[in-house]
Amino acid sequence: MRKIKEVLRLRFDLRLTQDQIARSCNIAQPTVHRYLERAAAAGLGWPLPPGCDDRQVEKLLFPTTPGWEPRTVRPIPDLAAIHEQLQANKHVTLQLLWEEYRENQPGGYSYSRFCELYESWRRQQNVVLRQEHRAGEKMFVDWAGATIPVFERDTGECQAACLFVAVLGASSYTFAYATPSQEMPHWIDCHVRAFEFFSGTPKLVIPDNTRTAVDRACRYEPDLNRTYHEMAMHYSVAVLPARPYKPRDKAKAENAVLVAERWIIAALRHRKFFSISELNEAIAELLEKLNHRRFRKRDGSRASLFAEVDRPALQALPAERYEFAQWKTVRVNIDYHVEIDRHLYSVPYQLTGQQLEARFTATTVEIFHRGIRVASHIRSYVPYRATTVHEHRPKSHQAHLEWTPSRLIHWAETVGPATAKVVSLILEKKPHPEMGYRACLGVLRLAKAYSAERLEAASQRALLLQACSYQSLKSILSRSLDRQITLETPTEKPGPQHGNIRGGEYYGQTGPLIQ
Repeated sequence: MRKIKEVLRLRFDLRLTQDQIARSCNIAQPTVHRYLERAAAAGLGWPLPPGCDDRQVEKLLFPTTPGWEPRTVRPIPDLAAIHEQLQANKHVTLQLLWEEYRENQPGGYSYSRFCELYESWRRQQNVVLRQEHRAGEKMFVDWAGATIPVFERDTGECQAACLFVAVLGASSYTFAYATPSQEMPHWIDCHVRAFEFFSGTPKLVIPDNTRTAVDRACRYEPDLNRTYHEMAMHYSVAVLPARPYKPRDKAKAENAVLVAERWIIAALRHRKFFSISELNEAIAELLEKLNHRRFRKRDGSRASLFAEVDRPALQALPAERYEFAQWKTVRVNIDYHVEIDRHLYSVPYQLTGQQLEARFTATTVEIFHRGIRVASHIRSYVPYRATTVHEHRPKSHQAHLEWTPSRLIHWAETVGPATAKVVSLILEKKPHPEMGYRACLGVLRLAKAYSAERLEAASQRALLLQACSYQSLKSILSRSLDRQITLETPTEKPGPQHGNIRGGEYYGQTGPLIQ
């Protein structure tokens, strides 16, 4: 339509010939002649009437021929449903979907046109939103797909080191650090090192849905890992995981990983490392070059843009460095202890059977009930042993543990020395002192049933009779034998009189024996 307007302008305004108009507009002379004929038939000149747009010009110059009928419109396939089926099943092909389409619509499009329609629709869906990054707002993090080999110096064994990459959104200032694995301690440590490398913290951290960041992946409400969330709170940052299977949500991180793999991992391919620290020293040198490398299509570098844009907008680091802590849901055993790394820690006995949350660092263990700390212990790494606070035990258990031989004897001394002697003898007779605890407690409880004076008297009688036991004392007291003033001693009875008995005088003789 633009050339038609130009033909009208050159003809009616500049009065050029048809040949001149054809050469100027780069079209054939017959075409110019046909346009002018149609314009004359429609009464069009130059300038065009006010409000006459391209659609009206086309309608005036090319009116619909009377009796013309539009060709039959073929049924358009459901392109969205086709795309969904292709994504849901990797074995489904466009050929299969077209055949199913033709079975339902025999007069439908051919296979080639069917594919053209789908590809045209798909290109329209695959548009990209250009993200505008504000200064100091976002930090994108990810693990590089490629690894770096680290060798054991003595054995030559090879270990694959993982590369953590963090990049700021506005300046693309990049941080990289190698770790032995992608486990939670290294994930948190890399974040802390990245914050310290940037000398500040952003407002948002954008990871993907890795297990160390998200416990339960969800498009709308992902459930953050407790340790990761605690670290974010310590540095006053928010964590916004990318949507599952949507790498474009963190395109900055994907691009930074690609740059790190090209300018760091590829650059180190000829070097051999024997420790992670040695590898990180080499990475730091290449990282410095990468951040100071000048942009190709704009002025400056990542480092200069960081100093100008991101650095002033970052939040200040907290006074203390984050200490790595893990969280674990635990249930209190019947012995009011919880297990953490094969070691047992006590909690108040009233919480037996309940579910608690344990937070443990390298040095301490804290246990929470509904957000309230109920126990705190020094971390122990001795397996299958228990760390117990005495106050966590019930009163009966505390009393039982106070039953020691010296304590029992001391309690008995409050009754009297004879009672203390009886308790001491009971403990000495047993193979193990603890076997006599209950008997001693039974003896001391007799003072409540009868009185301390009577128990002391009964103990004196038991010592004379050499019958030091709980049952003997109980029998003496129940029969009131302790009330007797003196203890009757057995008298000597005369022996039988017989002629063959020599008597004591005989054995006192010193003369020769008569045979």
